Amino acid sequence: MALARRDGFAAEMETSRPKEEVGSNCEAGRDESSTGVPSRGGGATVSGFRLRKLEEEAQKNWDLFYKRNTTNFFKDRHWTTREFQELEACRESEAHGLVLLEAGCGVGNCLFPLLEDDLHIFVYACDFSPRAVDFVSETSSVWASTMKAFGDVTPMKRPQKNPLYRPERCRAFQCDLTKDDLRAQVPEGGVDVVTLIFVLSAVHPDKMQLAVQNISRVLKPGGVVLFRDYGLNDHAMLRFKAGSKLGENFYVRQDGTRSYFFSKELLAELFAAAGLQSVSNDYVQRETVNKKEGLCVTRVFLQSKFSKPGRSEGS
Repeated sequence: MALARRDGFAAEMETSRPKEEVGSNCEAGRDESSTGVPSRGGGATVSGFRLRKLEEEAQKNWDLFYKRNTTNFFKDRHWTTREFQELEACRESEAHGLVLLEAGCGVGNCLFPLLEDDLHIFVYACDFSPRAVDFVSETSSVWASTMKAFGDVTPMKRPQKNPLYRPERCRAFQCDLTKDDLRAQVPEGGVDVVTLIFVLSAVHPDKMQLAVQNISRVLKPGGVVLFRDYGLNDHAMLRFKAGSKLGENFYVRQDGTRSYFFSKELLAELFAAAGLQSVSNDYVQRETVNKKEGLCVTRVFLQSKFSKPGRSEGS
């Protein structure tokens, strides 16, 4: 794949901002080595049997992740409006609030800061994990079915409902972006902005195109997709241990969840095939500090914006 070598790679990145302190509770903290020495990125690929098993159990592994960590793993993403000015620019007026789809909402770490900052926004929020959606919406039926499906009979304290979640402002639902038609929950062409932040990397590469096409159908003409995810040769990619490699730039963590590391060429191809145009598509470099381990490492992310051709009726 393009840009697999590091020569000249750093020159394409945005200049690093001041160091950011990170711990285990953010996307930047999810790598698989306890040492500061990079590995060879997972070595040889795993067996076909394990590949199939991981795909079959993908939802189960994410549900177990949220069972262990509840709402405490990821930090709230207060940086989204700073990094993506479209979240401000798309607000034409108080009478025409922004309609947003957060694809891969997790437990609401992006959703709730947005609802708090903008009183006129309406958010559709979906996630692959029923348990994650339940943490957002407190839907007792989803909670009960999830507990039953995974044989979970251990009493567990339910999270306190976030007062920002109200039907007139937000609708959360479970969805597999690769097979469940979003139009069953979201009007076709009814969304101004889609956020896809550290989500597509968890999808099998063979199914990524299906997810992008699904998202495109609910985006308005003139609407935008705001994307951020792991970039090629990110520190986490280089630190995967032997036995973690599932395919080219595709790895599995110890908990069974998976992560893909994107080149901007591949990402541009995925969105172009779904009829979306590239507005920006660049690597960004961040230095992150883990005080607990005494490490300062360089992270590489891919931050991009794609638009749907045409103009919305309100333009």
